[in-house]
Amino acid sequence: MKAIVVMFDSLNRHMLPPYGGDWTHAPNFSRLAEQSVTFDNNWAGSMPCMPARRDMLTGRYNFLHRSWGPLEPFDDSMPALLRAHKVYSHLVSDHYHYWEPGGATYHSQYTTWDFVRGQEGDPWKGEVADPEIPQHVGNFVGYRSHLFRQDWINRKYMQEEQLHPQTETFARGIEFIRTNRNEDRWLLQIEAFDPHEPFFAPQKYKDMYPHDYTGEHFDWPGYQPVQETREEVEHCKYEYAALLSMCDTYLGKVMDTMDEYDLWQDTMLIVTTDHGFLFGEHDWWAKNIMPFYNEIARTPLFVWDPRDKRKNERCDGLTQLIDLAPTLLEFFGVDVPKDVLGVPLRLAFQGSGAPQREAVLFGIHGGHVNCTDGRYVYMRAPVRPDNTPLFNYTLMPTHMTSLFSVQELQEMELADPFSFTKGVRTLKIPATSYIPAHRFGTLLYDLATDPEQKQPIQDAAVEKRMIDHLIRIMNLHHAPPEQFERLGI
Repeated sequence: MKAIVVMFDSLNRHMLPPYGGDWTHAPNFSRLAEQSVTFDNNWAGSMPCMPARRDMLTGRYNFLHRSWGPLEPFDDSMPALLRAHKVYSHLVSDHYHYWEPGGATYHSQYTTWDFVRGQEGDPWKGEVADPEIPQHVGNFVGYRSHLFRQDWINRKYMQEEQLHPQTETFARGIEFIRTNRNEDRWLLQIEAFDPHEPFFAPQKYKDMYPHDYTGEHFDWPGYQPVQETREEVEHCKYEYAALLSMCDTYLGKVMDTMDEYDLWQDTMLIVTTDHGFLFGEHDWWAKNIMPFYNEIARTPLFVWDPRDKRKNERCDGLTQLIDLAPTLLEFFGVDVPKDVLGVPLRLAFQGSGAPQREAVLFGIHGGHVNCTDGRYVYMRAPVRPDNTPLFNYTLMPTHMTSLFSVQELQEMELADPFSFTKGVRTLKIPATSYIPAHRFGTLLYDLATDPEQKQPIQDAAVEKRMIDHLIRIMNLHHAPPEQFERLGI
């Protein structure tokens, strides 16, 4: 048995044809839906990038205990467990956060790994002189300005499609398939940074979306309220769509390779993402800062399981990234550790006799703690403006691109073990958050009557039920006591 996971970043569910997207060019996603089970109730877990990867590898939420950071020594790592049971795993990715301090323990879990350079602000090509950067609508300043500078340098080295990092990532993944097609017990994870911003795609994909635009270069919006004109917003959406169509093309090449070698007979295929992206909906760009509306939190998932051979079907069971680890462990006959709280995806579409989740959580460390039962979405905000109390619990005190500062560590103490730390005491480090969740307040939406989440509702009975779900799941994941205090529950 073999398995292929294709992981995109920031893949918008509602822009894909199988989920009702009727204006994007993505025929291979339609082809994928015909060959697999399409999951209609799949949700983000921990946000954003590396917190989501920890969910994916460990089968439990990251965001209740800490922010961005590496795998922990006590984590049950899916690829490491597979390797211990003689399943070869290979990661090929252009997602450069894997190679920053805050992600540096992830790639080494795989038997082998391959890194393609050049995405976003990847510190790749060195040029001391500042490049000539066009006037940018997003007006990049502050801590993100260095990313825009580096991106503009990197782009000069990948003007042709064959030099684009996504092209090379999929080429190397397909090379692994061709090399090992006759071998058994391997997992390939092809992980594309695209269609994450900046929305840099070859011209032929842009030509799929002709439109009149006379404004400045704009393919990288800020994480902020929309300040741009309607013309600029629509142009940026088309830039994303071009990159989405490129992703569709290379997904098709993976499926072509599976067709060529008839790998559908013994190879699982999972295609998914970590989260979506706002393009002016709710008057916001991007993710992270604002409440996690459906455009961000409700995500696409497609699964082909060669054992069941179910295809062109839909599944409405509640699923998340924490389900990928137990899905792959179960597929290869490896026992799922007790601390892995996700469930194999096979159970979600086995019918009424299978156990069904009542609700799931999603969120970001220090933001709302969100709960959904598939109909209602409840966004519980912190009760205090300063968002306290809040701590990071970790043995790997590393932020996204740096170590924790000496000042942060001066106030640390040792915490009692959590149920999943295997008797190990972690560091307990005071944390701050840039998420203004208190300002947005607690929100409740009924997706049956308001799928676009334009008007929050007041319903005490529903809120009580959602709080009960939230408390139960937080306790299941052994959330620290101050999370309950922070949320006023």
